[in-house]
Amino acid sequence: MTDAGSSIPRRQLGRILRQAREQAGLSLEAAGSDLEWSRSTMYRIEGGQAAVKARDVEAMCRLYGTSAEMTEALKKLAAETKAKGWWHAYGDTLPAWFELYVGLEAAASRLRHWQPAALPGLLQTREYAEHLLRSHPDIPPREVGRLVEVRMERQKILTRHKPEPPRLEVIVDEGVLRRQAPGMGRQLAHLQDQATAGVASFRVVPRSVAPSFALTGGQFIILEFPPLGIRTPEPTTVYSELLTGALYLDKPAEVATYAKAWRALEEVALDLSRSADLIAMIGKEMSDD
Repeated sequence: MTDAGSSIPRRQLGRILRQAREQAGLSLEAAGSDLEWSRSTMYRIEGGQAAVKARDVEAMCRLYGTSAEMTEALKKLAAETKAKGWWHAYGDTLPAWFELYVGLEAAASRLRHWQPAALPGLLQTREYAEHLLRSHPDIPPREVGRLVEVRMERQKILTRHKPEPPRLEVIVDEGVLRRQAPGMGRQLAHLQDQATAGVASFRVVPRSVAPSFALTGGQFIILEFPPLGIRTPEPTTVYSELLTGALYLDKPAEVATYAKAWRALEEVALDLSRSADLIAMIGKEMSDD
């Protein structure tokens, strides 16, 4: 396994089990009733948010009429759903829905971030990250330090040697850069350093741009994944974080809609050079204590 831990096997297994259930003509509720599992348990398994035991996979395959060969293959895949990534050490702090994202992020070959409200975690300084986390009413102060460490650990994927680091493309609203926060001058300097080092491409949507569906649709991340040997590659996935959870969208029509939004953002964003100039100008206006 790579540093993606169990996220990819869980997603693959959940997707295949969902397809098998649908081919058997069973609803989520009906299958859960026959297996004596709750709807939430079924949803978590099919959504790739839970490790699955081989005996449970066998029970599901028996109900769905899956072939013996496929059942054995899925039981082996189930064993991989128990693999632990580095973030499992923070499991008492991270919500389950975000653990899945961290694994997918680590496995991605390309990440496209649209951020209308804050800078992406992969490019945040420790000071900026701590400020954002402390502002959250549901995060106890004692957990802030551990969550900051998770954010700093996540950033290591951008400078890893094997596998190749993901291609990170970021578009932010100009207001994000101008929003005062502790150490904002240092944060903007960090963005410039990362862009100069080729760690990320960074573009800015100027505040003079008129509102549009892409600008007002909320933040999102489009994740693309590399081939996995003989296995079917993970489908391109859209991740959208909410206050109490997150959406994982991978249906072709859903992904296509967000791809259109990304193209619309590219059309109105400043190019890389002008974006860098704007960041430098705003950085000079910021005064860090």
